[in-house]
Amino acid sequence: MDPVTPAPTTVRQPALVRQLGRQSYVPVWKAMSAFTDARNEASSDELWVVEHESVFTLGQAGKPEHLLAPGDIPVVQVDRGGQVTYHGPGQLVVYPLLDLRRLGIGVRDYVCRIEQAIIDTLDVWNIQAQRQEGAPGVYVAGAKIAALGIRVRRGCTFHGLSFNVAMDLEPFHRINPCGYAGLQVTTVMDLGGPSSMADVTAVLLEHLARQFGLALQPTATLPDLASAV
Repeated sequence: MDPVTPAPTTVRQPALVRQLGRQSYVPVWKAMSAFTDARNEASSDELWVVEHESVFTLGQAGKPEHLLAPGDIPVVQVDRGGQVTYHGPGQLVVYPLLDLRRLGIGVRDYVCRIEQAIIDTLDVWNIQAQRQEGAPGVYVAGAKIAALGIRVRRGCTFHGLSFNVAMDLEPFHRINPCGYAGLQVTTVMDLGGPSSMADVTAVLLEHLARQFGLALQPTATLPDLASAV
């Protein structure tokens, strides 16, 4: 697939960036779903950045047989697309909460732009990454380094991407990642990149902003996670 042309950057759409820190999965999922239900044409786009406690999530196309031996790690059935994946400490998760209609972007283009932002991020550290036809996400020498699972409701996106920075990969052996038996996974750190979540986050946000034509506006305010449980 050809590289995606970035969105026009002459007039950038403002987008709030919320750094959630480390959080359990379900409250964040419920909060971003509630945000999407409540937003309207005037609502600002947002990017939520989070590191989850260990959890397996099973998407709408998920088959229980791809959960080989979850053990003590909880399993959550969710409303995103895709199969089974793992989230845990050392993995960067970004939830773009974007109005695609306002940005003038279709769903296929949206996915391609996220992938391109990750590819461009890895290129900063001379890590050559690629797409893989028919298997959304980003790969390095056949090993998956970033997964995508999205949902679009009334033209607005939620769920998003997970990017392996510096994490324990053992839990991936307990599943068929994204429904593929034997699929190898890797991390930025293992490929010679940084282990710092902050360093990778800063670069990835810059490339996401470039791909979607966003003017990022960091805020210290967090979503109300307690009421979303």
